[in-house]
Amino acid sequence: MKYPGDLGAATDDEVLAATRLWLEKAVIELDLCPFAAPVHRAGRVRMRVSAQRSAAGVLEDLRSELLDLAAADPRECETTLLIHPHSMCDFFEFNDFLADCDSLVGRLELEGELQVASFHPRYQFAGTSPEDIENFTNRSPYPTLHLLREASISRAVAGPADPADIYRRNIETLRRLGHSGWRRLWNDEH
Repeated sequence: MKYPGDLGAATDDEVLAATRLWLEKAVIELDLCPFAAPVHRAGRVRMRVSAQRSAAGVLEDLRSELLDLAAADPRECETTLLIHPHSMCDFFEFNDFLADCDSLVGRLELEGELQVASFHPRYQFAGTSPEDIENFTNRSPYPTLHLLREASISRAVAGPADPADIYRRNIETLRRLGHSGWRRLWNDEH
């Protein structure tokens, strides 16, 4: 199988399937987020594909998803992935858009309750080259906004894992895996 981000034009079902595959094979199997597996296994991750083709449209979908998540029972829906395959495919445009996301959380008076994390097929940390393997810790098949509950993060961070250690461990995991190992994740034989 090709890496999900190489699918090109895809239906909503294909976008969801590629995102689910990425969540299971990269995020959970590589243990990039040690808190993802229990929430995913419990079926408390909502995934929504946005049909929007502009930043303003995605921001409106984000507004709706933030309000829905804030109102949802965390035992039913812990977190949301808002996937927008038709907008902000350029990483730098997407990265600039994240300030608008944070501003929206503030305008909705959800600071301290919800936050937005980001994933992108071309994710690039400051000070890295585009193909440096450590960037792949935040590479998803499609531009994705991850809506998280602050209370969930606090509970997770209160556990044995130090968030800074997770970041460093993820980079080491990807460095050991390398580009060839990353590509092998998407082979049907794996």
